[in-house]
Amino acid sequence: MPDWDKAVYGVGVRDVYPDEDTYFKNNPSVTGMAAEDNKIILNPYSKLSEKEKRSVMMNEAARVHMRQGMMEAPRYDLSPEQTKAFANYSKSIEDQRQTIAARILSGDPSALQPTPDQLEYVGKLRQFMGVE
Repeated sequence: MPDWDKAVYGVGVRDVYPDEDTYFKNNPSVTGMAAEDNKIILNPYSKLSEKEKRSVMMNEAARVHMRQGMMEAPRYDLSPEQTKAFANYSKSIEDQRQTIAARILSGDPSALQPTPDQLEYVGKLRQFMGVE
């Protein structure tokens, strides 16, 4: 593992455990996640470039900060398009909000068009994490 993989924005990165490896093998479209132990893990079967890996890790680090309450949880509304797009992602509106915030932060277009409230929140998240 390259040296930069040890921690990203204050969040540790680790290798996947056997059950996570199985999950990633069966779900190649999932490029990474904030694991239950609040560490970032990347899908070893993904063909991401180094730049894409950094983006995924930024996204997952943001999720950990929000999950741990280090950053106030987002409370904004989702746009109608986001509500439709994320309806099957999670039944939890909190998870949906965190996912959208992290994706906006990392530049993932799957967050769809952000609302002004979402951009304001992500600005605070960006400042908290020291993202330039």
